[in-house]
This record gives sequence, C-alpha cells and structure tokens, in this order.
Amino acid sequence: HPTYGLVNDLLRGPLDALNAWAASLGLSWRVGLPGWLSDPQWAKPALVLMSVWGMGNTILIFLAGLQEVPRSLYESAAIDGAGPLARFRYITLPMLSPVIFFNVVIGLIAGFQVFTQAYVMTRGGPSDATLFYAYYLFNNAFIFFNMGYASAMAWLLFVLVVACTWLVFKTSARWVYYAGEGT
Repeated sequence: HPTYGLVNDLLRGPLDALNAWAASLGLSWRVGLPGWLSDPQWAKPALVLMSVWGMGNTILIFLAGLQEVPRSLYESAAIDGAGPLARFRYITLPMLSPVIFFNVVIGLIAGFQVFTQAYVMTRGGPSDATLFYAYYLFNNAFIFFNMGYASAMAWLLFVLVVACTWLVFKTSARWVYYAGEGT
C-alpha cells in the first residue's frame, strides 16, 4: 500500500540520516525524535500511529450513520428537557449501535490479520517487536518453509477469529438496536 511507504519515510525522517552521520563521527547524541522503527520500545507505537492513517473508512461509516439519525428525535428530547449527554446516551448511541457493531466486527477481524504494516515497515523487527501472529505465520510458511506448522497456525487463526466474531454476534442482541425493531 503506498501509504505505508510514505509513512515509513515520515517515521524514519531526515533526522535518521543526521543521526547516522553523527554516529560515523563518533558522536553519541540524538536529535529530537525517537528511533521510531529501530527501537523495540517505539516500533509498535509507530505502527499504531501509522494505522490511524487508515481510519478514514471507519470515520466515513460513522458519518453516514450519524446522518441517518432523525433530527426529530433530538428536537423531541430537547423539548422534553434532555441535556446533551442524555441525548447522546439515549439517542445517538442506540441509533449508531449497528454501525458500531459493524466497525467492531471489521476491526476485530482486521486486528487479528495485521501483516502489511509490519512487513513493509519493519520486517518484524527490531528484536521481533512487531512480529505479529500473521507475520509469524507468513515467515513459517514462506521463509522457513514449515508449511505444516504454518497451516496449523492458519487454522488456529481462523478458529480464533470465528470464535471472537461469534462472541460479538452473540452479545450484539444486548447492545445493538435496529430501528423499527420491537414495533
């Protein structure tokens, strides 16, 4: 994905070249930014920061859901004396619950399959700090050629994703409200 390459350059930044030059001169100083992709402590936060870049689809889905909430519900609640927090809790959240449900399911599945960011940006390093399950599975299959082990890992990932998704679906009856339901 082109975004990952751009973010990779931004996170590495021009200061890495300056730091490399200083190290070649024997200087041990660091300028400003941490070693985002070279320090095990900062590698995961760097990938999280990069993943925020991909939140646009989620935000668009929430925006579409917000636009479908009838204004008349807010007006009626305001006339009845409901404050902003009450309107949010009793109108906005229930009306957005199907959108929240969709985004939770998609985010859960995507979270288990984090691969591209670690592959493109860090190759699982530094010190295996970003060696996520999907990337470890890939390494076993295509780097170490442990196909049987990788297949077992893939099945385990599948079962785990299905179980977690099933749990979200099972609990959704308690917290997801569909308009027109119960009338």
